[in-house]
Amino acid sequence: MFGKIVFATSGAPDCDSAARVAFDMAGRYGSEIVVFHCLGIPGKGDSNLVLDVRTGEEVDADEEYLEGVREELRTTYAIQLSACKNARIEIAVGNPSREVLRMARKEDADLIVMGARRAGVEVGGFYRRGVIGGTHRKVAKAARCPVLTVSRPAASFWGGFSNIVFATDFSKASQSAFKLAQSITRDVDGELHLFHCLDLDRLQSPIALTQEGIEGRLADARRRIQVEYAAKLGDLAKRASIEVWEGSPYVEIVKFARERQADLIVMAHHTRNVDPDEGPDERPFGSTLEQVLVRATCPVISVNRPDKLPEASEA
Repeated sequence: MFGKIVFATSGAPDCDSAARVAFDMAGRYGSEIVVFHCLGIPGKGDSNLVLDVRTGEEVDADEEYLEGVREELRTTYAIQLSACKNARIEIAVGNPSREVLRMARKEDADLIVMGARRAGVEVGGFYRRGVIGGTHRKVAKAARCPVLTVSRPAASFWGGFSNIVFATDFSKASQSAFKLAQSITRDVDGELHLFHCLDLDRLQSPIALTQEGIEGRLADARRRIQVEYAAKLGDLAKRASIEVWEGSPYVEIVKFARERQADLIVMAHHTRNVDPDEGPDERPFGSTLEQVLVRATCPVISVNRPDKLPEASEA
């Protein structure tokens, strides 16, 4: 399904969870995996000095240093690399998000795997703000292929995809996310849970906020899921369910995935309140997705564009 995977890593311990999933996927699906590390932004002019993304220090990125970094990565992922027949290490110098995207395009990657480094991390692993780092945000926003995020150790104890949650906000981008969820479900012969959360914060009308009004909107959402998604599942409909809850979307998505013991959450990368005249670089990074990424107890795949979606095997 995912013939080529780019695993973007800093080599730091906070990427270990993503590494576990990336290499497990490569082994399970026979994928080629590119372990990619970007050293950092180069200095001015012809200088070889770069700002190392791991240490924040300026280093001379000569060939000796590059080989040292490669050896460090080989040591860090020695066990995984020894078990993976088709893996290699690539290193670049530049802006990390741009270089990850460039490598994915160069390799014609089917999937990018990243850890979500949280902004505001404190000693002991507690975080002040539930937001992910800028590099991850930029990659997820602009990637042509799906981006799989593993943000916490609890999300990396993974035995393959078999129980998949597709969370929709009925945006256009959600159609691409649905196609991916459908393809994965068919390919792995798994179960698919179609989920929507009615965002009560968006209901401004007093009538809509009555219990009768809420129940009416929940019923409308179920019908819409049936028409837009379930009706297109074919034989997969036997292994699919529909759920519509009300509340705060990211909270309910995480709760629902935990309740169903999901192995994977599939979502569109931005929210539905998008100006259709905006280009992809101006689209907002959805706050719901961002919160799901840092809180989910399973991997999360976000879909930005329909450019590269895997084809499901025939049923």
